[in-house]
Amino acid sequence: MWITFIDYLLLPFYLAIVYIIAVRFRDRHYPPGHSWRPYFLPGLTVKIGGALFIGLIYQYYYGYGDTRYYFIQSQALNSAFLDSPWKWLNLVLHIPEGFEGEYIMYTSQLFWYSTLNNFMVVIIAAVFGMLTFSTYLPTSVLFAVVSFTGIWALFRTFAKLYPHLTPQVALAMLFIPSTFIWGSGIFKDTICMFGMGWMVNGVFTLLIQRRLRRFDLIMLILGTWLIAIIKIYILLAFLPAIGLWLVFSYSHKIRNGLIRSGLKLALIPITLLGFYALSGVFAAELGGYSLERIEATATLTQEYIVQSSGEQGASYSIGEISFTPLGIIRTFPAAVNVSLYRPYIWEVRKPIQFLNAIETLLFLLLTLKILFKIGPVRAWKAIQEDPNIQFCLAFTIIFGFAVGLTSGNFGTLSRYRIPCLPLFALSLVLIYYRYTDPAKKLLSFR
Repeated sequence: MWITFIDYLLLPFYLAIVYIIAVRFRDRHYPPGHSWRPYFLPGLTVKIGGALFIGLIYQYYYGYGDTRYYFIQSQALNSAFLDSPWKWLNLVLHIPEGFEGEYIMYTSQLFWYSTLNNFMVVIIAAVFGMLTFSTYLPTSVLFAVVSFTGIWALFRTFAKLYPHLTPQVALAMLFIPSTFIWGSGIFKDTICMFGMGWMVNGVFTLLIQRRLRRFDLIMLILGTWLIAIIKIYILLAFLPAIGLWLVFSYSHKIRNGLIRSGLKLALIPITLLGFYALSGVFAAELGGYSLERIEATATLTQEYIVQSSGEQGASYSIGEISFTPLGIIRTFPAAVNVSLYRPYIWEVRKPIQFLNAIETLLFLLLTLKILFKIGPVRAWKAIQEDPNIQFCLAFTIIFGFAVGLTSGNFGTLSRYRIPCLPLFALSLVLIYYRYTDPAKKLLSFR
């Protein structure tokens, strides 16, 4: 049991402190009448609620999980502080070798010490644990708060670009259940949502406004650094997407229509070659997601799922995977489809999966509504005319393909896909309201 009576005793005090600070921040930056004010505290609340909910689920339903191991190792790391604050700091900075004599009593308990992408979460949990007496629930609240700053930065980015769609942007950015449940607790995904939000905010602010405050620059660097360490494939999905945005945003300055069209057509193979080159450069960091090893990763994952899950499992198949150019083309639609629209209701095998199935069903219904209401031709025209939609869809498709291909399990997939869900939801919003009165509700199926 990693959640104890002390957690429940301390939790109200930490919640009180968080909300006192949040209310003061809201009142200072978003006074009454500000269009963003109604979404600040609710957005924070669902993040905190998601962190507490998933922590309790892992404690009382599963009984184990990554969040437990991250937290227990953070406690082991913080035990070094009682011996020597200097030793604790060295461990936090990941300086000692794994079996260095005076540190071995601690590193022997840190079984993720040698894998920095996992150990980074342990480090952050340990630092937060110094403020929470190493208690799980208060620490998870701090994770949720930090993640919320990134998601709020993501919301601010697009709310500035589409002020007439502020409620719809808020719904897409802040209130997708998967993002505030799986992206709020003591997980790698929580840190990645923080990093992605600040990365998108910083890049878009720099490219559109052509200026960047010092604080935003620091957060851009921090967010990008954390993503590069924890899940670099998010960064590799982001780079071609932002490359597309740049070309389509500035191509109008090319007066010659033939050259402009040729540049746009050439961008796709150039982007793919660039992605291939970057994957080679970062092969070690990408690990199982590098192009050289992704086939083995997908095959081993699927074999493991089949062996371990049985009839009670949550495994899925996208068919036989052939890692040839033609095989990738054939697999691509199925991999993206599973990331965005599955599990289907009839594929649910466990109660916890039902929530995911409802969410993916809504995404499917919204996609179909857009195609039927405004038509495929106007939907395609909206995509062509708005580089922001192109960015959102490019990231969604590239990232969705990678995680759909390699996850092999709906439970794992529900966590891995969350970075693309806000941008996918936003792309649906922007396509629909390109030709629709903002007063009409996208979620209404009349």
